[in-house]
Amino acid sequence: MMTTPSSSAQAARERLGGQLRDLRLAAGLSGRAFAEQARCQPSKVSQIEKAVRPASMADVRLWCRVCGATPERTAELLAEQATAARLWSAYRDLGRQAGLNATQKLLTGDIWERVRDYRTYQTKVIPGHLQTPAYMTGILAAVRREREVEADDVADAVAERLSRQDFMRRTDRRFRFVIEEPVLWFRNFSILVHRAQLAHLLTVMTMPAVSVAIIPMAPGRRAHRPRESFEIFDNTQVNIEMLTGLLTLTHGDEVRAYVRAWDELDSIAFHHGQARALVHRAITALDELPPEGDAHGHE
Repeated sequence: MMTTPSSSAQAARERLGGQLRDLRLAAGLSGRAFAEQARCQPSKVSQIEKAVRPASMADVRLWCRVCGATPERTAELLAEQATAARLWSAYRDLGRQAGLNATQKLLTGDIWERVRDYRTYQTKVIPGHLQTPAYMTGILAAVRREREVEADDVADAVAERLSRQDFMRRTDRRFRFVIEEPVLWFRNFSILVHRAQLAHLLTVMTMPAVSVAIIPMAPGRRAHRPRESFEIFDNTQVNIEMLTGLLTLTHGDEVRAYVRAWDELDSIAFHHGQARALVHRAITALDELPPEGDAHGHE
């Protein structure tokens, strides 16, 4: 069963809290004795070790100092704290004035310069690396409206995301996409925008570093049910974009779970000519629609 933002973040806090408790017990200190030496309330000790409240970097250093941890163990616990702290990034905490472009740079950093093997599974929209400027503009404009972002930097955010597509032209990278077929049929924008997007998808599918697989709507999933959309970076990090924030997983067991899920989903997907046929079918359906603006047309 896949993790949720709350469960995964809480699990990371509990792992860290348990390690701090073990450190204190190994030092022969009761919670009250530790609190006296640390000059803090006993309730704080209990809350941090039980993950009722998250441990800060200063808290970890305090535990290590009072308990006499080695420099190596201190570094390990600080790394654990950093992982737990960045696990869940709530969009509301980033502020509405920052804008979409600043937010996406803050959340992804230089990961696109570093990643060599990128995999994603998408159930809602065409993946960003495969989007046309018009389609991407529509997506980001909707995101800005939903998150009530005050700054209007959609154009800058689009330019930033489009620049990432250049990495797909490099021979030392692999970009692998698995898409649920309904994504081809979801039509939030004009027929013109969607047709151009599907035509662009066919073009991108010919790029040497790119693999696009599509899971058909027809029966035959072999019990591999749809999952939430996710991204895998070099088998070391998983990103899951939720409605209210970004979940980042780096713990080995969690990353491996998503790698297995991606492999299973890819195994039931159509590749190459079969995948292209599904895209052509979606384009044909658009071509058969009445022109927009007719009484029976789109919206």
